[in-house]
Amino acid sequence: MTFDTRSADPRAADARPAAMVGDTTLAIQWSAIIAGAIGAAALAFVLHSFAAAIGISLSSTAPTWRDASFALVFLAGLYLVLTALVSYSFGAYIAARLRMPFSGAPADAEFRDGMHGLLVWALATLLTGLIAVATLQAASRLGGTSAAASTSVAGENIIAFDLDRLFRGVRAPAGSMDYPRAEAARILLTTTSHSGMQADDRTYLVRLVMAMTGLAQPEAERRVDDVAQRAREDLNRSRRSAVILGFMVGAAALLGAIVAWYVACAAGRHRDGREALDPFWDWGRPVTRFY
Repeated sequence: MTFDTRSADPRAADARPAAMVGDTTLAIQWSAIIAGAIGAAALAFVLHSFAAAIGISLSSTAPTWRDASFALVFLAGLYLVLTALVSYSFGAYIAARLRMPFSGAPADAEFRDGMHGLLVWALATLLTGLIAVATLQAASRLGGTSAAASTSVAGENIIAFDLDRLFRGVRAPAGSMDYPRAEAARILLTTTSHSGMQADDRTYLVRLVMAMTGLAQPEAERRVDDVAQRAREDLNRSRRSAVILGFMVGAAALLGAIVAWYVACAAGRHRDGREALDPFWDWGRPVTRFY
């Protein structure tokens, strides 16, 4: 028995007919779509984990995240777009290469491949959204859901340090700080409105600070004015960052759909042999035959 290790193109050496799907078969092949969506979601998770490790993630548990510069927020948004392009391309390519070709090479073969890429994009986006919602719910449960948590205010974490400065004193408060803190947060959140903080709200906040910290009225008024100014700046900075990141999320989703369609069409041409694969990506190996 001799061994022939001559290099040969596996596609040319294998004379067995390739499996094909008849035109009457359901055009959508969900097994390939699910595989591509899982691959895209997994790669996106890895890339987002890397971003969190180097400090360019979309969010952070650090209290100073609200002080991030415009450049850092913009860089995080660009990384999100890059992650979407890479992960959606990967998933769409997998789905199109795994999809069984149709017999007779129908004229709408590229359209079918493109639709498979779009379905991978849609399913991967839904998976990412579900994972994000589950993560937020888990974080809220870890943060505590007791009755005291009902006094929390949406957006309070943005001005949490400002609230600390507002009620900072040399003596410990006599009672619980949960409700006064939440009430002060609701008042400070009005500083970004068109009319700003109302005079009666400012007066009430000054009295609240005097009662909780023991400060004299002039010092309490100066502290309220200083904290209100800082809170307004922090809220405006957070709003600008949210607008930038929201735009980047929308752009990443739109560009991800476009690139998924394009890559799926290209992968379909590679699968059907209508376009040669670049040698760098052609990982085929010579076939060893036994006689």
